[in-house]
Amino acid sequence: MSNAEDKIKLEAGWKAALRDEFDKPYMRELSEFLRREKAAGKEIYPPGPLIFNALNSTPLDKVKVVIIGQDPYHGPGQAHGLCFSVQPGVPVPPSLQNIFKELKRDLNIDPPNHGYLQHWAEQGVLLLNTSLTVERGNAGSHAGKGWQAFTDRVIQVVSEHQEHLVFMLWGSHAQSKRRLIDGTKHLILCSAHPSPLSAHRGFIGNGHFSRANKFLEQHGQTPIDWRLPEIASAA
Repeated sequence: MSNAEDKIKLEAGWKAALRDEFDKPYMRELSEFLRREKAAGKEIYPPGPLIFNALNSTPLDKVKVVIIGQDPYHGPGQAHGLCFSVQPGVPVPPSLQNIFKELKRDLNIDPPNHGYLQHWAEQGVLLLNTSLTVERGNAGSHAGKGWQAFTDRVIQVVSEHQEHLVFMLWGSHAQSKRRLIDGTKHLILCSAHPSPLSAHRGFIGNGHFSRANKFLEQHGQTPIDWRLPEIASAA
């Protein structure tokens, strides 16, 4: 086990599957880039212990659904390592509001009083951003620094390792990852992104949540309970 890998707290299944990635030059360069940014006084999101939260919250053997995002949120207190999700008490961002609108339309699930998607992750929904860090207030600032090579490998690993997964690819960035997925054994669902700029051009009405559960049930798996428990302390 490399020193870099040994320092990272990662769920055992993912750690074994991704072991070789941590010794590759791009990961050493990425680690050095993040050290330099922090040394320069830049604020990086999410906090260090939550960078790999998507993998730690959804063990490799438990993945059923994969939702691919792009960047962590770059506002204070928002990002916690799950795509589209925010910490409890943080206002629900516009894209997530549209995700909740589609859940209401598709499965008649009322929007919760928060945007904390940890309950989905714990049921087997891998909520993966393709960049795992971002500088405060600077969207896309860590794209091209190495994260995409790492998360491409994550997508390949889960496609190879698991059977009968559902991949939800919302928008052109997520759909560019289709080449990494074995479409002969997995269900790949594509639509517009839930952003307010595009949600009404095909995201609202896509039926992805009900289609995912139908596919899981057809292959003998427990469907996802897309309802989120209310959080008493949420604003």
